[in-house]
Amino acid sequence: MTEIDRRPTLARVTLADVAVLAGVSVGTASKALSGNGRMRPETRDRVLDAAQRLNFRPNEQARALLAGRTWTVGLITTDGIGRFSTPVLLGAEDALGAGKISVLLCDTRGDAIRERHYVQTLMARRVDGIIVTGRRTDPRPPLQGLQDVPTVYALAPSEDPADMSVASDDEGGARLATEHLIASGRRHIAHVSGPAHHAAARHRADLTQELLGRAGLELSGGHVYFGDWSEAWGRRAARTMLRTAPDTDAFFCGNDQIARGVTDTLREEGRRVPDDIAVIGYDNWDVMALAARPPLTTVDMNLGEIGRIAALRLLGAIEGRTGGGVETIACRLIIRESA
Repeated sequence: MTEIDRRPTLARVTLADVAVLAGVSVGTASKALSGNGRMRPETRDRVLDAAQRLNFRPNEQARALLAGRTWTVGLITTDGIGRFSTPVLLGAEDALGAGKISVLLCDTRGDAIRERHYVQTLMARRVDGIIVTGRRTDPRPPLQGLQDVPTVYALAPSEDPADMSVASDDEGGARLATEHLIASGRRHIAHVSGPAHHAAARHRADLTQELLGRAGLELSGGHVYFGDWSEAWGRRAARTMLRTAPDTDAFFCGNDQIARGVTDTLREEGRRVPDDIAVIGYDNWDVMALAARPPLTTVDMNLGEIGRIAALRLLGAIEGRTGGGVETIACRLIIRESA
């Protein structure tokens, strides 16, 4: 029986105990357990076997110091409501949780001063990396004062092409909706969206017009109806379309709130959805899409997957795998009763 075997069962096993049982130095034991450093395979196996026999659990603070890491990641968001950032955060946590990394959530509320304060706070906490997200898909200025901390932008890409960004494939989402309507026989398709200065509204509108043109069709009403991201705007736009373009047989809407406003008006005007007029929304926001009458066919931006991929890219950057550019995540068309 060795000296280690006679230790009281309640005593905390240390790295030195593992080293003694394996017959190596404390430094070698540390490198073997962390997967770093060069050594014979049999030496590494001996250390791992000793750690298992002793039921060794490394002290997390000591582990962080040895690895030069704090096992924490900051998530900075401008989306105080959480409509878009919460699914991104959940997706990121799914990926980061496997590595036992804690996430510190910082809500800037879209305020530049708050953002600078949170960056400074995260730097002081020595976070291993940062994920930046928000409520819009417009490119945003990169964070300042990062001190070379790995950073990934999720949903809203960085304006700097050298930064790593993960975004939704807006053009692909518009394609799914428009091609579905065309394939179902709709020929007088209206497009009602949010503010024209929002990247999401512009991109979806441009591609919708392009796809209709390729099919020999034009937008019902002659142009895109830009407004705001609300049910009220959807109701007003639908009334306008029914008055000025009564042959409209489909609406592709920039988000689910607009789409729900459209379906409300169509029902009030005695138009059957989708028999007379089909309606497709965007975002797959359950609160809107499932409560609409009928439930909305809509484009899902795959926000959870955006968060998951952003977290994986961040983990890679923390481990030294650098890169840049925007990686787009495919959308999905969720078929329900409105189209």
